[in-house]
Amino acid sequence: MKKLIATILLCITPFSFAQTCSKQSPNHTIPLLELYTSEGCSSCPPADHTVSGLQKAASEDKVVPLALHVDYWDYIGWTDRFAKPGFAQRQHWLTDLTGSRVVYTPEMFVAGHELRDWSELLPGRIDEVNAKVPQANIGIKLSSVSNGKLPVEVTTHAPIGSKLYIALYENGLSSNVKSGENSGVTLKHDFVVRDWQGPIALDAASSNASRMLSVPAAAVNKRLGVAAFVQDNSGDVLQSLALPLCGS
Repeated sequence: MKKLIATILLCITPFSFAQTCSKQSPNHTIPLLELYTSEGCSSCPPADHTVSGLQKAASEDKVVPLALHVDYWDYIGWTDRFAKPGFAQRQHWLTDLTGSRVVYTPEMFVAGHELRDWSELLPGRIDEVNAKVPQANIGIKLSSVSNGKLPVEVTTHAPIGSKLYIALYENGLSSNVKSGENSGVTLKHDFVVRDWQGPIALDAASSNASRMLSVPAAAVNKRLGVAAFVQDNSGDVLQSLALPLCGS
């Protein structure tokens, strides 16, 4: 009998102790910071460094930084391995909302709005958004990575017609650039978007979205996190939230 019980315990242990973690958005607005950047752009490293420096602010729920690498600099000789065509499309969409036709790197958007003088104005802009009452609430629940997939569940209470976006980001990345404008430079990155899902239509005031995010094969779990944000059709980001992977 004792042997049988031990066998049963061994069989159920992997399922009984699957790790989960969750987080709920606070009573203040957390601004989403989107940096559009490229490893092929010589003026981008200072902006990348600025985003990396937001680790403490991110952990304190003051900001959700995301670095979205674009591919339109690849033609000059260096292919950015983190770039996705969809990121350039989103950058164009955000730029069109401002009435501008100028797309460039590095370019920052805070809470859906362009911030040109980010080197001076970013701290004040973050504080300004933090002082606002949130127009949406977000909850994130994560399970453990299995077979290169991360199960994510996001709950929202937001205006009907707004959109939900979910992103997997990775910290502690680096590249030894061998050609292009940054040839010979080792570039370091944090909050790099590795998977992106959305827009997800929110057709009810309270919604629940379950998704499977793709985790890069070489990714280290303790360097990963998930961000979610709600954005309306005018481009305003109503609330955002980030949660590192369980146990990280």
